[in-house]
Amino acid sequence: MPSQELIPDKTYLFFSHTRKKQSYNQRLFREVIDRKITLIDYECFQYENKQRILGFGYFAGIVGAHNGLMAYGKRTGFFELGRAYQQGSYKNILAMYNNLRLPEMKIAVTGSGRVASGVLELMRVLKIKHVNPSDYQSQKFNEPVFMQLKGGDLYKPLGGNEFIREDFFDNASDYCCEFYSYTKNTDLLINGIYWDEKIPRLFECDDLSDNDFRIQTIADITDDKHGSVPCNLGDSTIEDPVYGIDRNTQKKTAPYLPGSVDVMAVGNLPNELPREASEHFGKQLIKYIFKDLISVGSPVIERATMVKAGNITPRFEYLTDYAEGIFTL
Repeated sequence: MPSQELIPDKTYLFFSHTRKKQSYNQRLFREVIDRKITLIDYECFQYENKQRILGFGYFAGIVGAHNGLMAYGKRTGFFELGRAYQQGSYKNILAMYNNLRLPEMKIAVTGSGRVASGVLELMRVLKIKHVNPSDYQSQKFNEPVFMQLKGGDLYKPLGGNEFIREDFFDNASDYCCEFYSYTKNTDLLINGIYWDEKIPRLFECDDLSDNDFRIQTIADITDDKHGSVPCNLGDSTIEDPVYGIDRNTQKKTAPYLPGSVDVMAVGNLPNELPREASEHFGKQLIKYIFKDLISVGSPVIERATMVKAGNITPRFEYLTDYAEGIFTL
């Protein structure tokens, strides 16, 4: 939403992309407050267990996985894939796979939510073999394979106890990430995990220069700048989705250069399939949220209300410094 077009004293319902203090929407958030607007954010619709209710993640997963494969094909020269947004529909994307022959390669998929479900759908369509993490690390395959790493596979308590999802989200700094060992066996990383600043990263930027770091292409669907993928240096675009990261300097380069890792970091991936994504999201909204929107005192709506009549709600008080700080853009 362009901040200059916000109407004072109104209620807005949209993705504000401010919950994680995103710098590019800091001015938008300030305008919401100054114009005494009530802001309800789609991203903040959650059940009591903090599970998100709405999302475009499924289509982000499909497109992100496609783009990752496209970039890997360009990097290696083994195959060529067209761009998803130029196809017009998911059906037309599937038609591109009819004569596709993938090489021997290992793909790591992280996450277990909507994004991961979209990625797994593409793995199924392409008939890429699913293997367990142990075999992925120890065996060689003469065909493309993938593994899926969920929260309990990626994060371990520092004290050596069992992974407990609720405890992890409450005390993520007490956990370590065990993904680094998989960087030695992975050609393409498709990242779909939730991340915030308390959660350990999958690896560190310095790791790119390690001789054993095998990953050539990263499709960072989660797309947090310097987030779970630390070499994500910010959003790319649908038209120009891939940039390179020099393995030694960790600076941005053109994609597909020797001595670099390619990163696909598009923040609006579902826009590459606008018809299917919009229809899917609309159905979710009607099924899960519409009754709450027209009722009074809905806890679902209350939990998703970031600003009420220009005042940051208690649940989002941590954004006060973000709202009052100096604009970064």
